[in-house]
Amino acid sequence: MDALLKDTLTHLQALVGFDTRNPPRTIGTGGIFDYLRANLPGFDVQVTDFGAGAVNLYAVRGKPKYLFNVHLDTVPDSPHWTASPFELRLTEDRAIGLGSCDIKGAAAALVAVANATQGDMALLLSTDEEANDARCIDGFLNVPRDYEAIIVAEPTRGEAVLAHRGIHSVQMRFQGRAGHASGEQKPSDSALHQAIRWGAAALDHVQAQSHERFGGLTGLRFNIGKVEGGIKANVIAPTADVRFGFRPLPSMDADGLLEAFRTLVEPHPVEYGETFRGDSLPAGDTATAEARRLAARDLADELGIPVGNAVDFWTEAALFSKAGYTSFVYGPGDIAQAHSADEWVALDQLAHYAQTIHRIVDRAL
Repeated sequence: MDALLKDTLTHLQALVGFDTRNPPRTIGTGGIFDYLRANLPGFDVQVTDFGAGAVNLYAVRGKPKYLFNVHLDTVPDSPHWTASPFELRLTEDRAIGLGSCDIKGAAAALVAVANATQGDMALLLSTDEEANDARCIDGFLNVPRDYEAIIVAEPTRGEAVLAHRGIHSVQMRFQGRAGHASGEQKPSDSALHQAIRWGAAALDHVQAQSHERFGGLTGLRFNIGKVEGGIKANVIAPTADVRFGFRPLPSMDADGLLEAFRTLVEPHPVEYGETFRGDSLPAGDTATAEARRLAARDLADELGIPVGNAVDFWTEAALFSKAGYTSFVYGPGDIAQAHSADEWVALDQLAHYAQTIHRIVDRAL
């Protein structure tokens, strides 16, 4: 085991030991941030608390061209873990622990590189990626900063991901009128009937988008996640609440899709609104998105990072892209291991990521 990987695993053991589950996101400015402050000597470190467990650590040494971003929050652990999720376990080929893959492994490698190099370097470590509440990145972007690119760590198997889907979560309500279910009903009487008709129309609408393509991705991803309403079998449902989500391609008009879903059936929902919006990567209309994708590809080539396929999952790289930065996603680990019981990251991928970042930072000298 080389020294850089050994140091990375030392830091990963410490980072996994801090409980940064989200929810409940009870994360303050101490704990994991005290550890990071102590292990970033020579950096100008700023820790900003945006409330509700959303905390940024922004660390800069010199005048770097690139910013490396990693989120430190994790999903909650499941009952299916075979050992404590907060104790790092090592096997011959993997490191096991909550967040090891998504994405504390990359954070540990960045800290190891920071201590093994003297080149210019900038880090943004945040804690709200898993929350559908992007306070950290939005807060950071409120202050203009001069970076040529922002490289966001997520599990991409050591490849640069230049494009991914957006994500939109919506909550809506249908309104009917309570009554005895024995009589004939008009289409507008039962809120649940309205919701079911809407669901069938929505699935048909999604199927009609199956021919759409961008960067290796195909079609529109869609899910009805929750339906609530009604009183009992013989009472007409007065209200029905529906939560759904969709993941468009970068080339799709998200606002147009939102309006299309709202107006699929009559009567329209009486309440309708987004609870979370994450734009696609790259952000912008089709021409802008393609120009940004090519700029990210050229940078990945320049840095010697192999370019992989577009992915279906969302990342905060889209927020940086929307703000005008060249941005792509690059990190160790496989998304198939993220959020799983006994989550793990392959040691060879962790080592390769650390070596690549080391090479990039060394070039700054």
